Amino acid sequence: MGSPTAEKQLNLDERYLRMATVWAENSYCIRRQVGALLVKDKMIISDGYNGTPSGFENICEDENNKTKPYVLHAEANAISKIAKSNNSSNGATLYVTSSPCLECAKLIIQAGISRVVFSEPYHLNDGVELLERAKISVTQVELSR
Repeated sequence: MGSPTAEKQLNLDERYLRMATVWAENSYCIRRQVGALLVKDKMIISDGYNGTPSGFENICEDENNKTKPYVLHAEANAISKIAKSNNSSNGATLYVTSSPCLECAKLIIQAGISRVVFSEPYHLNDGVELLERAKISVTQVELSR
C-alpha cells in the first residue's frame, strides 16, 4: 500500500478524472467525446471538451464520419480558455479523459502545466513521449466502470 499522501492524491486524481468524464458529455462529437479540467491549488481554473470553434456549427464529423480538421481537442479548449482569463496555468495539473496528442502536448508544455493525468490512451503515444521528454509528470489512472 502506498503512503497516505499518495493514496489521497490518487483519490483526488480519480475524482477530477470522473468530473472530466462528465464534462466530456458537453461535446457534440459523435466519434469520441473528450473532457479536460485544469486544476491548480485544488481549484478548477479551466475546463474544455472537444468540439468546433466558437460560432461554428456543432458538428464535428463530415459526411464520411471523419473528424473535421478544425475541431479543437479538449486540452486545447481548456488552455485557450485560461489564456482569456486572469488565471495562470503555470504549475497546474491537467486532467483529461484521453492522453494528449502531439499538438496538445506542445500546448501543455508552453502553458507551463506540470502534470497530466489521463484515463484512456490515445491511439498514438507521441504526445505522452514529448511530455515526458519535457519532464512533465504523466500518469494514467484507469477509472472503474
